[in-house]
Amino acid sequence: MSGPNGAAAETPGAGEVTATVIIRAPAEQVFAAFTAWDRQSEWIPFTDVKVVSGDGGEGSLIMAVTAVGPVALRDEMRVVRVDAPYEVRVMHCGTLLRGPGVLRCTQMDHDRTQVVWHEWFHLPGGVAGRMAWPLLWPGSKVSLTQALKKFGRLVETGALP
Repeated sequence: MSGPNGAAAETPGAGEVTATVIIRAPAEQVFAAFTAWDRQSEWIPFTDVKVVSGDGGEGSLIMAVTAVGPVALRDEMRVVRVDAPYEVRVMHCGTLLRGPGVLRCTQMDHDRTQVVWHEWFHLPGGVAGRMAWPLLWPGSKVSLTQALKKFGRLVETGALP
């Protein structure tokens, strides 16, 4: 396991997840769609995303609430870096979800962009939490990949941004 700077992450209870898709659209369009924070609710299941403070750029606070039935998970994120149209970095800073995340857009040719979404997080609940987390958290590899695929379809059809 490696951390956001490429160094080995030895923190007990830490996890990471990566999802990748190729979208038939230029990087500028893909990046603009991803950073349309309030519209992430359209492609991340069961999740409502809002800009709490700021303009969505560096320093902004983003809140994502994922709710399934009576259970809700709040994910507070601070946007720590924006390098449009290539990269956006966030720091999950809530009480439950903590750690860095990054989305990178790499232009492959004039009409295709590779998108890599990577999250590192500290997992609550010790061993039980580490075992249950991939099944419960909507940011698991399967969920993240499915969300990115839906995102890609919305961008390709012009529904986003």
